[in-house]
Amino acid sequence: MRPAAGDTPRGHRVGETPGVQSAKSDPSPPTRAATRGASRQASQPASKPASQPATRSSSRSGRRSGSRSGSRRADRREPPSPSHEGSPTAAPAEVGAETSTRSRAANRATIRAGRNLPVAIAVGLGMGAAVVIPVFALRPAFLGVVILAIAAGTWEMVHSIEAVHARPPLLPLVVGGAAMLVAAWYGGAEALLIGLLLTAIAVGLWRLAEGPENYLRDVRTGVLVATYVPFLAGFCVLLAVPDDGARRVTTFVATVVCSDVGGYALGVLIGRHPMAPTVSPKKSWEGFIGSAIGCLIAGVAMLTSLYHGRGTWWEGVLFGLAVLVAATLGDLGESMVKRDLGIKDMGSLLPGHGGVMDRLDSLLVTAPVAYLLLQMFVPAP
Repeated sequence: MRPAAGDTPRGHRVGETPGVQSAKSDPSPPTRAATRGASRQASQPASKPASQPATRSSSRSGRRSGSRSGSRRADRREPPSPSHEGSPTAAPAEVGAETSTRSRAANRATIRAGRNLPVAIAVGLGMGAAVVIPVFALRPAFLGVVILAIAAGTWEMVHSIEAVHARPPLLPLVVGGAAMLVAAWYGGAEALLIGLLLTAIAVGLWRLAEGPENYLRDVRTGVLVATYVPFLAGFCVLLAVPDDGARRVTTFVATVVCSDVGGYALGVLIGRHPMAPTVSPKKSWEGFIGSAIGCLIAGVAMLTSLYHGRGTWWEGVLFGLAVLVAATLGDLGESMVKRDLGIKDMGSLLPGHGGVMDRLDSLLVTAPVAYLLLQMFVPAP
């Protein structure tokens, strides 16, 4: 008996074609062969597109490995790097670094010392020889050394004073200064004083030729230079005139030098308290103590050893203290002049020291003090 139209055959659901079973309606699991076949069919379409990236990555890795191996071979052929430790090319760099370190240390030492110390010592020894050798070998030659030094100092003073628009006449000052020194050698202290008066008159007369403008200013500065440089230096000449003049000059110069060296050494080492900051910033009270020690030692040593028992130790102490005060005032006085002129040194003739006047400052002021005291303590024979 056929089913009626619209009837569903027995054992089938609505919407299913007879003879075709639904996957959901098949209760039996798939076989292993069917599963393997399905997996192979599913893997074949996906394996083809994946093979191209694999080929590209392999080619890239090949190129990378080739470049790495090539770079390794090139590195083997290249010479060692210049910065390699122990290589010959590292030596110049090490030498340059050591040289720069030494130069920096030398610069620091120079800045602390205030001068080029080796050059200053060499020049100082040369100046000492220029004084000691003539005064012991041939005393008239010492007069020539003093005349040359004073002429150079006068020239430095005149040119330094031009910074404040003063123009003292140079020629009468140089000629008059030499005449004062010669007069002191042959005529004594009275001739030295007369030479100063004649030099001052010569300065005034010489300046008349340039007109009245700033006449008094130029003449005043000219007289100041004549008094400060050649007149005070005349007492150095007076020290050398007696028969024991070599000992007197040595006593005077050695004590002043000990004052300078003692003050410089102690001031550089432990100087902390300025003596006159606005006048001489580098001069300290510690340096002043060093100058006092040097002056006392030199004064006692010179007075008790060079004059055959005529000088005593207490006279040496008084002489050292007097030189200490005079040398300090002379140094500060020239520093005041330089600050007023707006300059650091009077010149550059002496490397490591500055100008001639930078070395004569304490000597010039101390010379009359030393002359008077030595005349009192150890009169000339």
